[in-house]
Amino acid sequence: MEREQTTRAAGPMRLRRYNERLLLQLLRRIGEASKAELARRTQLTSTAVGTIIQTLQDDDLIMPTGRRIEGQRGQPATLVQINPKGAFGIGVRLDRDAIETAVVDLGGEILARRVHNRVLPAPQEAVDLVRDDIAVLLEGLNPSERSRIAGIGVAQPYNLGAWLRELDLAEPAFTAWDSFDFVAALEDETGLPVFGENDGNAAAIAEIFYGCGRRYDDFIYLFLGPVIGCGVALDGTCLRGVTGNAGDIAVMPVTPSTLPSAPKPAGKWEILLSRASLNALSRHLRWSGEQVTTHTDLEAFVQAGHPAVDEWLSDCVEALAPALRSALCILDVPVVVVDSDVDAGLIERLMQRLARELVETAPEARGVPQIVRGTFGSDAGAVGAASLPMFFSFSPRSEVLRSGARNQEEMDHVW
Repeated sequence: MEREQTTRAAGPMRLRRYNERLLLQLLRRIGEASKAELARRTQLTSTAVGTIIQTLQDDDLIMPTGRRIEGQRGQPATLVQINPKGAFGIGVRLDRDAIETAVVDLGGEILARRVHNRVLPAPQEAVDLVRDDIAVLLEGLNPSERSRIAGIGVAQPYNLGAWLRELDLAEPAFTAWDSFDFVAALEDETGLPVFGENDGNAAAIAEIFYGCGRRYDDFIYLFLGPVIGCGVALDGTCLRGVTGNAGDIAVMPVTPSTLPSAPKPAGKWEILLSRASLNALSRHLRWSGEQVTTHTDLEAFVQAGHPAVDEWLSDCVEALAPALRSALCILDVPVVVVDSDVDAGLIERLMQRLARELVETAPEARGVPQIVRGTFGSDAGAVGAASLPMFFSFSPRSEVLRSGARNQEEMDHVW
């Protein structure tokens, strides 16, 4: 009987939480709104919306911003919006050549960060480094703000010990990462809930929560980093798959590159990351006699119009376009979002060439997706990681991360 009563009570509680998150999502999309507008758009009663607004204000998640006249009569309506200081997320981005830790507020602004541009060390050393960085970053928040930390998000490539030939890497420490639970270790060190996701999905979730998801519910997200990352947004949430690797376009089979800088193919096919990645661009520039160490170096060569950049870009699009067309045939989404760790005009050039190639290769009776620029650029990794606890705590579509929670008690903890 007690279990039955608990189950009955849980239903209305989950509905209330869902409606609260629905209002928060709407406010993220439209900026500010009145109680009447929120009721109309969510199809909730005015009384229900009023109760939810009061709860969210009591929790400091929304705040009043002013008043305006609605219609021809009556008192001015109070407007509310998201309170950016109502919650905070800590994001940890791990990559083969860098570690970045940042604090992001509920409005999506990076408040502080620490970056280490270095080869990823052994797992426990990375845990210790990130733990210390988090402690330093938390010193920048006052006690009230620290109490509003929603958790820590970790974004990292899966299978860090794989594809070292294609990436021109031979770092033995990477193989240890494939059997190490960084999320659990960091949770033990910090005492905060930690949510892990591959870097492509995390950046896509950032777009869903803070960026293009305000306009589009369905899109493929491409991020050109050291390796090309990808995520898939369907109906406003992130498609994960059984192992979290849905949308992993980096390992799609492609024909080998014809660039003289490319590694000798191991067989008939290569994988996309060997051609469409900043690693491949750096490799081609080095083959051309240039010194390339940082993303700043890459941007300088892009800005200068170095011929090797154009050669690589042609090779990249030649491999990327059919891989993307294959994904579009399966997923049937209308938008492709493109972003990158470097810019200096590279993103626009990539988008233009990709759009042209997709038009030229479009099959009969099939259209071409709209290609739009991503929101965060080089900040996508940090915001993507920090958006994981935010998305889990405040999005009505947070079931994307349920598979990452260890148990129901952990999911309840954020409330």
